[in-house]
Amino acid sequence: MAHDRNALWLTGQDESVEVNQRALIDKVLARYSGEFTVFRELLQNSDDARSSAVEIHFETDAYLHRKDGGPGNIDVPSLPNLKSTHVVQWMFRNNGITFRDEDWTRLRKIAEGNPDEEKIGAFGVGFYSLFSATENPFVSSGGHGMQFYWKDNKDQLNVRRGDLPSKGTADPWTTFEMTLREAGPIPPAFDFMRFLTSSITFMVHLNDISVYFDEHRIGHIKKSPGVAKAVDPPRGLKRSSQSNIMNVKSVQSHPIRIKAEVMHAVYAVGTEKRPFLELLEPRRPKGGFFSSLVSVFTNQSTPQTEAPALPPQPPKDPTEFHEMNVTLTVFTAEVDVKMDKKLSAELLRSTKKNPPARLKYDLIYTGKDEYDQSLADDKNQSVACGSIFQGLRADLNGVGYTRIFIGHATGQTTGIGGHMASRFIPTVERESIDLVDRNVAVWNKELLYVGGFLARTAYELELSNIQNLWEGAAKSNGSPDFRPPEELEGWLLQRFIHVLKFFTFHHSTPSSEVSRLLETSFYGCSTLSLRLLSSTGIREAPDIKEFDPVFSKFLKHLPVLPQTVIQEGAHTIKALQAQGMLSPITFVDVLQELRKHPLSEEELVACLKWWTSLKQDSTDVNMAQIRVQLLSAAVLSSADGRVLPLSSVQYFINTKTLGTHIPFDGPLPVTLMPLNVTKHFTPLELTNFNWAEFTIINWLQHVSQPNVMSANPDHDFTKSIDWAERVLTILSRVWSSLSNEMHTSAKKVFAGKKCIPTSCGLTSPELSYFPNTNMILFGDLPLVQFPSGLVIKGQMERLLSFIGVRKHVDLQLVFDRMVKTGDWSISDLVGYLVQVRDTLTTEEFAKLASTAAFPMEGAPPAAGKKKPRYCARELYEPTNTFRQLQLPILDWGEKSRWRNNSEEAKLLYRLGLRRFPPLETTVILCSSSDAAIRTTAFKYLCDNIPLKYPGLQSRQLRAHLLYSFREYSLALSGKYSAFQSLQDSCREAAVSKLGIQPHPPTSMLLSLLEKTPPPNEATARHWFHPTPVDYTLKAPDRPHERFRRSTIAMAHAYSVLPGRWYQRRIPFQVNEPSIDEVAEILISDPKKFYELSGGYENFLAELRNLAVNSHAITFGTMSKMKISPILLGMRRQKASKMFLDKTSPAEWDEEGWEDLHDLRKPTEIVIADDTNAVPAFQRLYLCRTARGPFGKCANIVIWLERGFYASLGSRRLSTVVREEYKVSNERSNTKTASDVRALVLQRLPLFLHEHTHTRTKVSLSWLSGAHNFTVKVFSKLVVSKTLDIGNSKTTRTLDASAAAKRLGTGPIELWLSDSTQVDMYEVATSLCRLLFEKAKVNDALLFMTILSTDLKALKRRGYNVDKILKQQQQDRKLAEEARRSRYIGSEASNSSTTLIPQPVAPQPLRANHPDSIATRSKSPTRRPVLPGGWEPAPGSSPPPKVPPPVTTPSVPEQPSNELVTTHPPIPSTPEPTNNAYPSGNALQNLKRKLVSHMPSTSEIVRSSPSPQAPQNTRHVTPQSNIRANVDMAIKACKPEEGTLLHNRKRMEIVKESLNEGYCDTSGQIGNLDLLGKMGDMRVFATKDVPDTDTFMARMRDPLARFIHIITPLAQIYNLPTTSLHIFSDMAGGLIAFNRNGSIFLNLRYFEAWHDRDVKNGHQQQAQISWFFTLAHEIAHNLIEPHNSEHEFYFSAICEAHMLALSGLVGTVVVRDNQ
Repeated sequence: MAHDRNALWLTGQDESVEVNQRALIDKVLARYSGEFTVFRELLQNSDDARSSAVEIHFETDAYLHRKDGGPGNIDVPSLPNLKSTHVVQWMFRNNGITFRDEDWTRLRKIAEGNPDEEKIGAFGVGFYSLFSATENPFVSSGGHGMQFYWKDNKDQLNVRRGDLPSKGTADPWTTFEMTLREAGPIPPAFDFMRFLTSSITFMVHLNDISVYFDEHRIGHIKKSPGVAKAVDPPRGLKRSSQSNIMNVKSVQSHPIRIKAEVMHAVYAVGTEKRPFLELLEPRRPKGGFFSSLVSVFTNQSTPQTEAPALPPQPPKDPTEFHEMNVTLTVFTAEVDVKMDKKLSAELLRSTKKNPPARLKYDLIYTGKDEYDQSLADDKNQSVACGSIFQGLRADLNGVGYTRIFIGHATGQTTGIGGHMASRFIPTVERESIDLVDRNVAVWNKELLYVGGFLARTAYELELSNIQNLWEGAAKSNGSPDFRPPEELEGWLLQRFIHVLKFFTFHHSTPSSEVSRLLETSFYGCSTLSLRLLSSTGIREAPDIKEFDPVFSKFLKHLPVLPQTVIQEGAHTIKALQAQGMLSPITFVDVLQELRKHPLSEEELVACLKWWTSLKQDSTDVNMAQIRVQLLSAAVLSSADGRVLPLSSVQYFINTKTLGTHIPFDGPLPVTLMPLNVTKHFTPLELTNFNWAEFTIINWLQHVSQPNVMSANPDHDFTKSIDWAERVLTILSRVWSSLSNEMHTSAKKVFAGKKCIPTSCGLTSPELSYFPNTNMILFGDLPLVQFPSGLVIKGQMERLLSFIGVRKHVDLQLVFDRMVKTGDWSISDLVGYLVQVRDTLTTEEFAKLASTAAFPMEGAPPAAGKKKPRYCARELYEPTNTFRQLQLPILDWGEKSRWRNNSEEAKLLYRLGLRRFPPLETTVILCSSSDAAIRTTAFKYLCDNIPLKYPGLQSRQLRAHLLYSFREYSLALSGKYSAFQSLQDSCREAAVSKLGIQPHPPTSMLLSLLEKTPPPNEATARHWFHPTPVDYTLKAPDRPHERFRRSTIAMAHAYSVLPGRWYQRRIPFQVNEPSIDEVAEILISDPKKFYELSGGYENFLAELRNLAVNSHAITFGTMSKMKISPILLGMRRQKASKMFLDKTSPAEWDEEGWEDLHDLRKPTEIVIADDTNAVPAFQRLYLCRTARGPFGKCANIVIWLERGFYASLGSRRLSTVVREEYKVSNERSNTKTASDVRALVLQRLPLFLHEHTHTRTKVSLSWLSGAHNFTVKVFSKLVVSKTLDIGNSKTTRTLDASAAAKRLGTGPIELWLSDSTQVDMYEVATSLCRLLFEKAKVNDALLFMTILSTDLKALKRRGYNVDKILKQQQQDRKLAEEARRSRYIGSEASNSSTTLIPQPVAPQPLRANHPDSIATRSKSPTRRPVLPGGWEPAPGSSPPPKVPPPVTTPSVPEQPSNELVTTHPPIPSTPEPTNNAYPSGNALQNLKRKLVSHMPSTSEIVRSSPSPQAPQNTRHVTPQSNIRANVDMAIKACKPEEGTLLHNRKRMEIVKESLNEGYCDTSGQIGNLDLLGKMGDMRVFATKDVPDTDTFMARMRDPLARFIHIITPLAQIYNLPTTSLHIFSDMAGGLIAFNRNGSIFLNLRYFEAWHDRDVKNGHQQQAQISWFFTLAHEIAHNLIEPHNSEHEFYFSAICEAHMLALSGLVGTVVVRDNQ
């Protein structure tokens, strides 16, 4: 290869390299991507030529024609349109140094740059940018010119140079003319002017630029540099980088003022450009030491939205100039350059010039004021294109319009807020600086270090200025924390934010290395940390903490970054955090600050709030230890100058309890935290600091300490009477809220201290007395007397009484001063004792009762002695009756009238004063020889037998009484000569009160007749003529027959009271026979009884009467009835011709059947309880339930069926009919089976919601189980029913649609027939048999309706489908919870039987109700006995015991003033029998009255349990469980504002209360409005009550009487009166109701029933009635529905409090009778 090369040099020829100049220029121009490239190069060349002014002309063809002197109008035309007018030539000229020969030579050479190192041009291609606009540029300078042209219009560029005609003239301008290749509009005028303002900034010599359009100057820009001043760089800055190539020698700053005059036409063509505002991203929390305890900030920046468009401005003259100014600060660094020769040579090769030995680096800094002014100028602009100087404004948001200038602007952004200019080496196209070439990159990076150094210098200088202003203002302001005034501080803060944002390093383009290198130099050129403005002034970054709003409220001396700085300088703050120069506040910082600076009260509150907000149970740190450190470090400096270390605090005042009553102007312990601090916290938060609540007792104990009292006599309650009153007043205000322990502590404080203000000065409590009216005669004693005149009552009275102040003097002193001296009468003495009775102790009452201090009326004093006195128990009350009886009575005197209901009388009764004589004394008085005493005593005895002498019911006492009467009885009449009798005047009282029989018993009379018949006719006439007897059986509204029988039949008659004359002799005429007598008559001849009754309807009425009153039928009679054909049965047969002939067609059965009735024995009659089996066996004699003998009385029949017929031996049809089902070909997996099963389970909750009269055998949740309820489909289903009764069997076979089956406790199977359509009635009937013990016809009909009806149709019919299904789900959930719960006294048995009778709420019946039952049972009354009756002989056993009847009293349409009660019959024998009504009958009647407004599904009580009911043996629930539930029910009562109770979750289950039955509560009440309070009770009214504003005033008296009645009842039940409420309505039957434990009582019923009686002084009936009302409502706290369980607890509550009620009512009765 070397040989060939050498040979070529020897033999070859030289040829020149040809260059396609056009292509070369085009390729060079292609790299110039920036706009205004031509003018950028020309401006740079002008500045290199030291030009001071430049003119730029845009010339149209017309203008050139005028300029060349062509013909036309010499007037200056108007300004052409800057957008549409085309120009043909651009002309650029400057007044710099004219071209020299070397300049002309270099101009025509491509890529030969200017070798002058002071010049910017380097590559020699800038001039050729003109070829982007023209083909033949023309240059003239100094009388010479050069024309460029393309030879032969090809690719070779030639020039023609020569002298111009203007040579020799003094023309300073160098001109560049560019005839456009293609005419077009001028560059965008406004953008072009903005480009020129930016370009002139860094020009060294160029200060003036003018722009012309033809003859019009459309813009003028003038730069005026200011005086430079030296700047000392801050200490710690490194002036050179590590390579030490460039070294900053000095820094100067000088202002530049740029003035722009621009036509409005230029603004008009500008495009709207709004500055981009960056959306700052909030900084996320960053953890540090103890970060789990210290909450760090989370800043939220508010995005800055674009300003709204400016409103349209009025048109302006386009040729009018708009003038604007801007002032910039330029920091200039003088830099010495020292580099090795190698690097210098490489740069020379690259740039064709030597690197400069000295250079300048400029940075434009726009201050805060200048920046704000430019923004204000923008706002004042009349157009929306912005300011002409926008390119020079600081770029605070990193938009990227601040550039690197190399004389002119490049495309490289700085990344900071200002422009930079220096001798950077750019790329050829000058769009960016060259960081690719290895040697050029070294140069440029060194310059970027200088740029970072200069930026840091400018930043530090600005920070120093801010620091000087801050500190100077703080000192002059005299601020203790060295802070300037708030307004100035805000301004300085904004100034710092401006400089911080200015020197925030954003991403630079196109090279991001520029901003990175600048940032590295900015932070790395200093040995000191970056300074920032903190809350306490300028500090280095490591000394400043991140802002936290929590700590800012109490760590005011800790340097922290203001929140505004963090938000607006987020980019820089992130950089500092990344470098570890900023950190969050730690607990160590908190402790250090607290140790340095005491906290004010406001700051301490913030500090404690911060602590309480921390997680106190953190496992990361020892919170207890840290709390101790916090309290040890914190010190409170209060407003009064007191310094309180938190480590010494022990107490705080609770403002939410009683702490507010503690006086703060009195002595307080030094260990008490001020209230101004603690009032911001809850007691729980304060106790977490181990501080205790400062109670009233703590305060009292503090002020009672000797050192505290001796420190200031004004605060010594043993010396200062005013302070003593204040202490007692404060304590009395909270006395009721203090505990018993606190009461005792307070008493210890006052014990023995003279602290009670009295009429004798300060006295100890034990020696002080209350100033009561009863103390008038004891004026010499120290009576409590406050200097302020405070009235002693309420809590003050209770306080003084508790600490020992006496309400009465010692009784011995009373007796010494009054009784023994005789100064007082007995009424005065008792009056005084009444006033002080509440203060007397039990011992003092006993002493009073045993003291002979009471005189007897009429007892004269012994000679020389005072009038004798007696104990109260030895005397009777002074009434006229006792005076007439000559009993020893109290001498009450004439000063006041004796009243037995007065308070004085009550006290004497308590002391033993007798209110009535004993029975023995009364009997003795009745047998007195004194007729007046005897008469009075007998009358007194008869009047007070039921109340005061209940023992007279016993035979022994009556016998004793009659024995006493015997001696004084009158002679017997002739007709009763064998008997003793009383005189007629005493007969009525003796019969009614003493139980003496008005006539001899029938048996005795008959025995007398048999033994001693009348001896003659005269005697017989004497015996029988005045008293003829006729036995007649009378029954209202039914035929009666006269029975003539032997004397045995007389036993069925009622006795006739004396004074009634008999109409006939024998047979006797009597009133209605007894039930047992009617039964005997029926048994004797049933068919005749049936005929005499007038047909089966009347006969059924007689049977009904027997059934209802079966309890009165004797056992023997009942046994006869069981074997006698006395019951009416019915069977059906095809109607005979005779039946059809004698009945009308309307009476015919639609199927042609007739009903036959006959009397049968009970064992021969079947009770038709299975309606499905009745049609198959209707030819048997049946007792029908739905249709038949009992017609309309369906409910009565139900009772008869289960009670009377069954008790006599009739069997139920369901027990004698056996059903068998035969199926064939089971169809598996049919859709019918799944659909029916889903339908049943869906509709069953709706059915069970309506079915409430009995429980189901299985629960719905159990039935929903997958294997517990299945549905099967067969091709055919046949049911075979067999009736097995007696010796005959009857079988019926029928096709069925559905049948249900269950073996034992296994699953329930529903079988369906596929041969017919599913009959929902058969489905319902089959399931009801298995779901319920006894299913009713209505049950199947209801279930069928629900199964076969669409849900939407059910909703339309009133079924709340959604609510019911939801309620059923809730009930199942509660049932499951109850099943899992364990109750005391509960058993595992599921039996429904109980060991005590189940109370049943009867159905109230109105008199006018169409379905009311007219029973023959009357209210039991006393029955007179005829001679010959079956009265038991003395000593014989009583008749069989039967249960009492249950009556259903009707409720009148209007409320009555008295309760409807049924009185028990008076027994005719001395010994009481169990078949009489029990004493609890009044309780039952009152209970009926309470539930009389509530519907019940049960109307007639079952007489006996079903024989098929399972009998399970269980244990009896302990009485303690029942009592516990009663107590819980009472405690559940509460005021109305309480929350919903859940008492049933804790209630003990009592098995005896479980029973079937449910009674919906129909009483509803509308919205109630609170009208006010009377006492503790709140009063409400419904919306329909008129004049509610005056209701409280109008009804004040009835309300007071009502409250007077129910208040003692509440005390009986231990109910707080606040739990009772009174309401009034205008209509409705709601007497009372219980709302979540709050009981509401109806005032309207009280007014109607009891108000008149109470007003007249009769309270007994009212108290009894409302006693049971309250018990009824209290029971609802345990049981919501009205069922047997509720009835059970209602009775239990009444039983528990009956004794207390009897005591209350007994007192009222005695008071009423007297």
